[in-house]
Amino acid sequence: METYQLAELIITQGEETTKLLFTKAQLYVVTDTGYRLWYIEIDGMPQTALLQAFEESADLRVELTGVTAGGRTLAGTGFLHPNTAHYAANIRGDGELPGF
Repeated sequence: METYQLAELIITQGEETTKLLFTKAQLYVVTDTGYRLWYIEIDGMPQTALLQAFEESADLRVELTGVTAGGRTLAGTGFLHPNTAHYAANIRGDGELPGF
C-alpha cells in the first residue's frame, strides 16, 4: 500500500466545484493480486453543509483533482461518503488514478 499526504483537493459534481477544506487528507493506493484500487480519507472538514448535502443525496459520484504534499497532481472519479458527525469523509475511487 502506498500513502500520500494531500495538500489540496477539489471536487466537482454537476455544475458545482468545491475546494475541500481539511486538517488532514491522505490518498491510499492498494495493489492486490495485480489489481489497483484507491481511496482518500479526509479529516477535519468544517464544510458541514457540504457533508450533509452528500448524506441526503443519492448521487455520491464526484470528479476530483488534487495535489499531494510532494507536488504530484491527481485527477479521477470517485464516490464521496460523508461522516458529518466526525467532520470527515472518504472518497472511494472509481477506475484508474493516472500516475499512481
